[in-house]
Amino acid sequence: MKFAVSISMERFSPDASMQDAVKNFRTLARIADEGGFETLWTAEHHTIECTVSPNPFTVLTWLGQHTDRIRLGTATLVAPYWSPIRLAGEAALCDHLTGGRLEFGIARGAYQYEFDRMAGGIPQQEGVAFMKELVPAVQKLWAGDYAHDGHYWKFPLATSVPKPLQQPHPRIWVAARDPGTFDWAVGIGANILSTPLSAPAAEVGILGEKFRKAVADHPEHPRPRLMMQRRTCVYDRQDDWETAVRHSVDYGRYFENLMQNIGTVTNGFPEAVPFETVANRDNYNPQAVRENLMFGTPDEVIRKLQVYEDAGVDQYCLGLSFNLPFELQVKTLRLFIDEVMPHFAAREPERAALPRFAAAGY
Repeated sequence: MKFAVSISMERFSPDASMQDAVKNFRTLARIADEGGFETLWTAEHHTIECTVSPNPFTVLTWLGQHTDRIRLGTATLVAPYWSPIRLAGEAALCDHLTGGRLEFGIARGAYQYEFDRMAGGIPQQEGVAFMKELVPAVQKLWAGDYAHDGHYWKFPLATSVPKPLQQPHPRIWVAARDPGTFDWAVGIGANILSTPLSAPAAEVGILGEKFRKAVADHPEHPRPRLMMQRRTCVYDRQDDWETAVRHSVDYGRYFENLMQNIGTVTNGFPEAVPFETVANRDNYNPQAVRENLMFGTPDEVIRKLQVYEDAGVDQYCLGLSFNLPFELQVKTLRLFIDEVMPHFAAREPERAALPRFAAAGY
């Protein structure tokens, strides 16, 4: 199992400096690059200060100048906000400007608050139909001249300018949790981005089973990769868990505001909605948050990560952007690099000798 990190520039108060957010983001990226993480993922969001990333290609191109080896991924682009020609060209140019390090991750989108402002107010659930039309069109534009006559977009013969540096194109990743999206993504040869959100560890196995079924149903494609992300905080002492849990719970209330469109947003800053209005209130129980999310000492985190490896996860992604204090984000990366990653690296030769499906718990 390889490791990735998901980070964004974030501000939760007008008093927080945007320049500090930029500097902290760059520092975390450099630590991850030097520490041997496989991929850095960053999101697309608009009009909200808690995730400052109106164009992830701009962010990744900039990070390409400050890192050397780490892969640079969009997790995720929001399909309804793009047109095929623009998306194909911007992604391909980013691939060139990062030296062929782009990982192309896309999703239907999540926040109804954003859809009301960026996609004409369509229900966020409709985003999957945009994605299923958009991705194949982008693939064809990367390949050469292509004319499109679809439901959402129509254009005469055109092509991507430039073409991607990676051939035939950067790896495509699709965010998925429901079986239909798993099946569609694997069916077009894409890899899977997934998350158990705040659910118990059993959800990891359920998602892994959805992935296995989609792979089995599409023997025409080589087995794709499965990435899974959780909020992560690693600390020295078991008694340090309360800080991570408190920030995760508070962040969840901002998330509920944007997902359900049930709170106010002032000058880009969402309010944290009251607990009485959140969905799945059990997910906010401090002990459940502590156990379900990737919070713990290095030994506890290694134990939790075994569940992911057993479920066939190829890349575990540390979700660091949930208003966790910067010093704890740095500490998490350092402890993960120094004490967690070596444990899995030491087992690589042994696991590499196993058949691919056996090594992944199939």
